[in-house]
Amino acid sequence: MDFLTLVQILDSTLRLATPLLLACLAGLFSERSGIFDIGLEGKMLIAAFASAAFAFVSGSVWVGLLAGIVASMLLSAVHGLASITFRGNQLISGVAINFLAAGLTVVIAQSWFAQGGRTPSLAGDARFSGWELPFAIGPSDAAAAGRPLSELIAQAGPVQQVWSELVSGHSILVYVALLAVPATWWVLYRTRFGLRLRAVGENPEAVDTAGISVIGLRYAAVVICGVLCGLAGAYLATALQAGFVKDMTAGRGYIALAALIFSKWRPWYALGACLLFGLLQAVALRYQGLRLGEVTIPVQVMDSLPYVLTVIILAGFVGRAIPPKAGGAPYVKER
Repeated sequence: MDFLTLVQILDSTLRLATPLLLACLAGLFSERSGIFDIGLEGKMLIAAFASAAFAFVSGSVWVGLLAGIVASMLLSAVHGLASITFRGNQLISGVAINFLAAGLTVVIAQSWFAQGGRTPSLAGDARFSGWELPFAIGPSDAAAAGRPLSELIAQAGPVQQVWSELVSGHSILVYVALLAVPATWWVLYRTRFGLRLRAVGENPEAVDTAGISVIGLRYAAVVICGVLCGLAGAYLATALQAGFVKDMTAGRGYIALAALIFSKWRPWYALGACLLFGLLQAVALRYQGLRLGEVTIPVQVMDSLPYVLTVIILAGFVGRAIPPKAGGAPYVKER
């Protein structure tokens, strides 16, 4: 493996880890407040469909992004009503959201576009393009030189290759996801809101005794979760791919939950966990049809590799992960 190939794998890792990271941070906010949310998959899926559909109809990716966030927040509101207001079982509510999104997106897509449960392909202003940073080799340089972009990057030095291939050229949502990590850490550990949010997940009775609304804080966490899942779903449909297809989240919501447990509900550890899972996916995609001697590894084995290794890592290397003490239990105010 040469240096450029390694850089390209890391570039793919960053792109593939972005939706996982956004969904993982979404679950972190929700579960830190005591609301377990396994409906991340469904929220990402409904956001992916809404963003692709409205981006195609309007011709603007920003309209699609807003639609994706709104759709995800609506499902978050349903989860909040079921779990917080009506004190229902949080796990059952999350499962119901996943099933609802899986069926609803296909039905609406078929009714709206009649293309077998998918949206038309997005192009131009209807999808996010790569953000070319200063001093990076980009499409404009390739057009000016009249040579392929890959050829220009291959002939550049190692520093220029890292800057042009790994750092530059991503959509704006990739940089938003990376900036969301320190922002989440700051909100949770350096603000009054974050202190109260973590306290609600550990001891809601003490928070209520202090005159702070437990219900309000948990709804705030659910709303933040909806926004971040909306960003994750919109990224899938309008940046990583060019449209919506059935079940396009492909279990990423569950991997994000695994990353959340692996990181033990900490933002910086969540970044590392998501990058690890993104790397596994990047390697699996890069080495399709890999040959080991006379044996060719089936494509299905490589596709399943990230999920299998996720189970192995969680089972053998995480250690004891202790969730918030009040997580999963509805709060009933004492009279």
